[in-house]
Amino acid sequence: MTVYTYPQPNMSGGVDTLLVSTQASLNAFVPLTLLFVFCIVLIGGAMSQKRRTGTADIPMWSTLAGISTLLIALPMSLIEGLIRLDWLIIVVVLTISSGIWLFLDRNRNEI
Repeated sequence: MTVYTYPQPNMSGGVDTLLVSTQASLNAFVPLTLLFVFCIVLIGGAMSQKRRTGTADIPMWSTLAGISTLLIALPMSLIEGLIRLDWLIIVVVLTISSGIWLFLDRNRNEI
């Protein structure tokens, strides 16, 4: 019989238990996932807009990236042990601050 150093993953409880056990063993899993989503939306959207129009509206893409990250972080908060409260607060504050930046920014294409 083989003796395993780590317990084998068990998917009988669903994906929730797998994500919680991954977060328990690797504490940076959820924040790096949220950072990855934020950066992909921000950089991908800004580069696409810059290639298409010649300029990138960074406050708009920052707001969209914050909202998309928030839409991923909020369902994570429903699963106990998956996301910590301070990470959720950071995502909410980042989304609100980028929204304020968008509304206070005066783009050269606007009047």
